[in-house]
Formats: sequence, C-alpha cells, structure tokens
Amino acid sequence: TGALWAKFNWGSFWNWDPRETSIFVLLLMYGAYFALRSAIDVEEKRALLSGAYAIIAGATAPFFIFIMPRIVGSLHPEPIVNAEGKVHMNASMLVVFLCSLAGFSALYVWMMAIRIRAGRLERLREDEID
Repeated sequence: TGALWAKFNWGSFWNWDPRETSIFVLLLMYGAYFALRSAIDVEEKRALLSGAYAIIAGATAPFFIFIMPRIVGSLHPEPIVNAEGKVHMNASMLVVFLCSLAGFSALYVWMMAIRIRAGRLERLREDEID
C-alpha cells in the first residue's frame, strides 16, 4: 500500500527516499538471515552463525530506523508525535486513528482468545490420546 500511496502523492512507486531505502535494507537483512539459516545443515554451526548475524544486524537496525532517515532530507512528513510528546493530528484524523486502534485491539483480543481456546483443546486431545 505504501507504493500505491507514493505513486498517488509523489508520482512514482519508488523514490529512493531515505525512509523507503532504510526499510528496504532492513528487509534485505531480514531475508539474508533466513537464507543463512537455511543454507547451513549442521545445527550447531547454523545456530552460532545465525546468532552472530542476528546480533550484528540487530545492532545496525537502530541506525537504519532512527538515524539514516533523519540525516538526509525526506519526502516523508515529520512524525505525528514530536520529541516533546505532543500529537500533531487534526481532530478527524485522530478519530479515525483511535477507532482503528480500538478495532485492531479488539481483533487482537479476539484472536488471542481463539488461540488460548485452541491450545486448551489441543491439550485435552493429547490427554485423551495418552
């Protein structure tokens, strides 16, 4: 959806904006982690190398998320919540945001309840089999 929004607002699907590019690099690092794990057959070696990679990649993530997008000018607007904690959002946008937050929170609670119920049923089934 971000690419569609960019096409509508900026005229192209991809603009090499610092925020776009930093998230793209993070996704590549994430994909490389799974490629590394699937490429090594020996379990101990796989755990050691993928753990080391995860530590290094995790250490660079704050740079790509917080620092890189702020070093260079960006097409993206400033954050809605500034450093002082003030929310810069008009009333209609705030209503939509709060309704979305409530809806997704309710969806999360409902899905978690289903997961808990499924876990209980799984344990009951295992107890009956044993």
